[in-house]
Amino acid sequence: MPFFFLLAAGDSKTESLLLRVLVQLAVIIVASLVGARVAKWFRQPAVVGEIAAGLLLGPSCFAWLFPEAAAMIFPPATELIGTGEAAVRVMTPLAACMNVLSQLGLVLLLLLVGLEFDFSHLRWHGKAALATSLTGVVLPFALGLGLAPLIYSSLEHVNGAPVSYTGFTLFMGISMSITAIPVLARILMELDIVRTRIGAVTMTAAAVDDVIGWILLATVSSIVRAQFDGWRIAQMTFLSLAFFAFMVFLLRPAMKWMLRRCYVGEKGDEISSTGLGLVLVVLFLCCIATSLIGIFAIFGAFLLGAALSDELPLRKAMGSELREFLSVFFLPIFFTYTGLQTNVGSLNSWTHWLILAGILAAAIGGKWGGCTIAAWQGGFKLREAACIGALMNTRGLMELIVINAGHQLGVIPDSLFCMLVLMAVITTLMTTPLLLWLAPGTELEEPVSGSSLGRVGR
Repeated sequence: MPFFFLLAAGDSKTESLLLRVLVQLAVIIVASLVGARVAKWFRQPAVVGEIAAGLLLGPSCFAWLFPEAAAMIFPPATELIGTGEAAVRVMTPLAACMNVLSQLGLVLLLLLVGLEFDFSHLRWHGKAALATSLTGVVLPFALGLGLAPLIYSSLEHVNGAPVSYTGFTLFMGISMSITAIPVLARILMELDIVRTRIGAVTMTAAAVDDVIGWILLATVSSIVRAQFDGWRIAQMTFLSLAFFAFMVFLLRPAMKWMLRRCYVGEKGDEISSTGLGLVLVVLFLCCIATSLIGIFAIFGAFLLGAALSDELPLRKAMGSELREFLSVFFLPIFFTYTGLQTNVGSLNSWTHWLILAGILAAAIGGKWGGCTIAAWQGGFKLREAACIGALMNTRGLMELIVINAGHQLGVIPDSLFCMLVLMAVITTLMTTPLLLWLAPGTELEEPVSGSSLGRVGR
């Protein structure tokens, strides 16, 4: 009763919040559509234009040129509650609404990516995926650790206090190791290569990379807070493996049995509304499970999709029902709204730019170079291995999540924050041009040349 009473009493506040959400959505979708169209001119996937739109709408451009207008449309995401030492900074209701919408978009995206997953290639290339994944974490992490001592002395203090050397070093390693599954997924889908063996191996390696990355992030965050809990990390690993086994051996056969009773149409190649509702309920339950485990909700969505990837009617129905709306509404919110929180204009010395060059060299060499060698040693031809390496080098906005975590913990100062953001954007920008260059002579040549990005400029 109290909850419904508050809803009724706060009707005017609800209407005001709705109005602000609608204004932001309108601006974000228009900016994203324009950014996506411009990106296509440069043979980049729409996600690159959406990231750029977010950065331009944020403090680096729009808020700098028109601060009053920006403050009206995009007010600060946090506010100070309380006074004195008891004051705490919390997320505003508006920012919370937009954040939830963006995360829901990611959940639906990873479900679609999982449904498009083709496991048949992994029978012969599972070792290559594992080797690529481990190399894609270990080598960039080591390069980040090695680079940290060289740039530590050039960093400014955070809030007047020196940056923690240990925390800074560990976060440098993690920031080099992340592969952005949501951005990678968009690129694979737009190039129409999700179901190729290169796409399958890359998504598998990236998924393992990210699980390891999030476990590392949790570990390093605990170290920085001086509250390292080895038991919690072991527990997280065990629960992740147990959930995976549950998905494969229990949930998958149960879902397949129930879905077979929900297929309709003359050929049984469509799914009823009851079936779609069942999938969504199970999707949310899987996301709840992985979120409680501590490896983020999107992994539950990907695992469910992958478990049901051989259900063709489901794949067809979910693709036709969700793909367009997801691309036009949910995903631009995620990519654009995250970009809004990023300020890339604080590099103000040649030292900063030299450090940025070193970060780019370590990031690209560790991911693209390391993963290429691993895939080549795993049985792929060198050109195909280079395609896998180029895809694994995609960092995008998952990287920004890690960077923001380090920034909030006080181990990544503003100037380094900007450098790492630029590294994330540049490595993402590289991916499509590299694939278009490397695809001829590989299994990617036909799907890439027939995709929307491959046809641009012809």
